[in-house]
Amino acid sequence: MIDLCAKHGIYTILDLHTAPGGQNTDWHSDNGGHIANFWNYKDHQDRVVWLWEQLAAHYKDNRWIAGYNPLNEPAEPKHTRLVEYYNRLYDAIRKIDAHHTLFLDGNTFASDFTHFSDEYVKKWKNTSYSIHDYSRFGFPASPETYTGSHDQVKALIRAYERKREWLDQRGLCVWNGEWGPVYARKEYEGDATEEINKTRIHLLKDQLSLYNRVWAPSLCSRYFLASPFFVKDRLSWSIWLYKDIGFQGMVYASPETPYRILFNDFLARKHRLAVDSWGADDGQVKRVYQPLTDHIIEEIPEKYRNLYPWPVWKLSDRIARLSRNILVADFLVQEWADHFQGRTKEEIKDLAWSFSLENCMQRDILNRVLGENATQPDS
Repeated sequence: MIDLCAKHGIYTILDLHTAPGGQNTDWHSDNGGHIANFWNYKDHQDRVVWLWEQLAAHYKDNRWIAGYNPLNEPAEPKHTRLVEYYNRLYDAIRKIDAHHTLFLDGNTFASDFTHFSDEYVKKWKNTSYSIHDYSRFGFPASPETYTGSHDQVKALIRAYERKREWLDQRGLCVWNGEWGPVYARKEYEGDATEEINKTRIHLLKDQLSLYNRVWAPSLCSRYFLASPFFVKDRLSWSIWLYKDIGFQGMVYASPETPYRILFNDFLARKHRLAVDSWGADDGQVKRVYQPLTDHIIEEIPEKYRNLYPWPVWKLSDRIARLSRNILVADFLVQEWADHFQGRTKEEIKDLAWSFSLENCMQRDILNRVLGENATQPDS
């Protein structure tokens, strides 16, 4: 894959997206529960140090590797263990590879650097710091449609500034390793699909305006906001994501492919049940879970409700994770697997080939906007 990217002039950043035990409390680190046990067991941590030693030895002379992102979206409730672990990883990698940049995610899903150590930051050479800048306006569960109003843009900028503040005070290099809205799909949202997606592209463009230094000051002055650090640099970013089944990707498997056809009814039920955590629309099941939320609010004093990783997980998010995304989703795992039962090797190959580029559709407007911003020259 790295060689294929290099052939087309594309650099690669290696991202360890999941670690043994789960480095965060969420599904995308292959965590089947809701406790980040990576931080509770040294053996898990030792394995990842060993892995990065092997990767560093293998890739240290590969100039098409832009750098290493050694731990995606950590969520370490005590904060201090993450920083100590980063220092251990830094020492292990630098003994082997002194050249490739390290991209270190902030704590609590790449949002919080306030517990990082100035002593270590001064020590960590050739290091960039990674934020993830997903906006609540880009998801179905958002309480309001994005229109680019004064208050919405103000909230957009404030959320972005908050993630960068500690880093900008120290003049550190920042990379936005993940961001981007999700998009409506006609098979689920029907006639509203096009209008929903217009608002998501509007949001995408406004976020890009914050990342481009030549545009951001005008946006800030337009809304009478004091954000002087925007003129210092232009934020580098990597959109999430490249390929999927039509939810967020730049390209996506066509609905006419064998995989999409086979799983059509199953995926529709997953959508209806909102068991997928990412970008779920709980409109059809909110009536089921709202009484549980109300019950907890009634019985648990407010000061005890905000469990880590609050505020990234609000009370309703925590209830959704444990009830919908773990409990209910668990009943669907075997059913998903059973779709592959009795298939011939050729049929299995056809299902996999559904995701080849030649069988994918492109989200043209997204790719056009990204292309325009990716190639914008410095002023």
